[in-house]
Amino acid sequence: MSLPSIRSVHGRDICWTYWYTAQMENRKISWNRRTFIKSLGAAPLAIPSVVPSSVFGETAPSKRITLGFIGVGAQGSGNLRMFLNQNDAHVVAVSDAYLSRAESAAELVNTRYGSTDCKVYQDFRKVIEDPSIDAVVISTPDHWHVPMSLMALEAGKDVFCEKPTLCIEEGRTLFNAVEKHGAIFGAGVEDRSLIHFHKMVEWVKNGEIGTLRKVDVTLPKGFDHPLEDPAAPPADLDWNLWQGPAAFHDFTPKRTDGWHWRYIRDYSLGALLDMGTHLVDTAQLGVNAPEVCPITVEGTGLIPENRESSVPVTFDLKYLYSHGVEMSVKNGPGAGWSPNSCFLRFEGDDGWIQRKTWSAGFEASDKQILRTRYAPEETKHWPLPPREQRNFLDCVKSRKPPTYPALDLHHMSTTLHMGAIAIALGRKLTWDPEKEQFDDQEANAMRHRPTSRDWAAEA
Repeated sequence: MSLPSIRSVHGRDICWTYWYTAQMENRKISWNRRTFIKSLGAAPLAIPSVVPSSVFGETAPSKRITLGFIGVGAQGSGNLRMFLNQNDAHVVAVSDAYLSRAESAAELVNTRYGSTDCKVYQDFRKVIEDPSIDAVVISTPDHWHVPMSLMALEAGKDVFCEKPTLCIEEGRTLFNAVEKHGAIFGAGVEDRSLIHFHKMVEWVKNGEIGTLRKVDVTLPKGFDHPLEDPAAPPADLDWNLWQGPAAFHDFTPKRTDGWHWRYIRDYSLGALLDMGTHLVDTAQLGVNAPEVCPITVEGTGLIPENRESSVPVTFDLKYLYSHGVEMSVKNGPGAGWSPNSCFLRFEGDDGWIQRKTWSAGFEASDKQILRTRYAPEETKHWPLPPREQRNFLDCVKSRKPPTYPALDLHHMSTTLHMGAIAIALGRKLTWDPEKEQFDDQEANAMRHRPTSRDWAAEA
């Protein structure tokens, strides 16, 4: 049986992230092994290695965290390269519905390690079932994020997974499973580790602009793709399993391309959920509401009809949090992953801080704000953490919560799903953060996955 494709929209995102970071820095595994990893904590890894240090540094083979990759398209390949650079990680298997992608990823792994040992699969379940694997890295379209994570958690694996969730209910289900299994789950979101976004939140939390009143977020708009005629799937693609739990649809030539599946409701919710998970996460950290999520949402947007795109491609949303802070989320002129269409502004009683584009520096009502630094005991925000891949490995060993855990992914996705549902229904909605319910029966029905099918039975 073969695995559904794991193509991502983030090819450009990965390249831009690497450039940006460079600028900023100028349960069926062996429980004995799991217990051993837990017991390591943060202790130094000192067992001598028989593998040359030029390949693995000073980390012994017996103490490296073994990883299996599910999805090695654009985003998955980026994650793979990041983990290959960590000396205490060892990639032992890769999988993708497009077999040629898995084979290319295995070649990259084998070149890195100077071996031919990397296992190649189409069926992601073989990665999950592999007893030699400690953790899986999932870089798939959104509709597979939670189902695959749940399977991996049930098999005793720790999980690093890309964002976001496909629906509100999935996020709570995922968090409950992580708690049940005592697992480490880290979401693949880098913003909390980027100095500019970290400093904005720190200044806001420490009162540099007074009491926060309003946050403005601008994101790229979505693509409005026309319908395509059906075609035969590529020879190396298992089309049935690419779709997995989503409703079956005939293959179309561009459907598995990242700039297309992202805008089809069966697989994702477009730019609002994709880029929103980045900038709105930073905004929500600064808002710092007791319940995390807002309590009302209203707004407008365009959901195309009789088109391949079936999610909001434009949006203009207003959120209200319980302590009175307002947040606007709207689209800018650029589409897809357009750095110049990203904008974030915090406005308080005593001033404002903003970032005009993804890569721009800070601006503030008073330049002195931008010069403010805090001692560790003074700041009201956490220290700048390492990148998400490094943080995940540290947490697998220490068993401490990662920078971006499952509950935070759930809260962030919930806020953005609320906006998409308000657009679809065309009315203001009230959200009960404790019950995780709307005041609207139709909206509550939309908290769940739009369709589902028995993908395993149809394979």
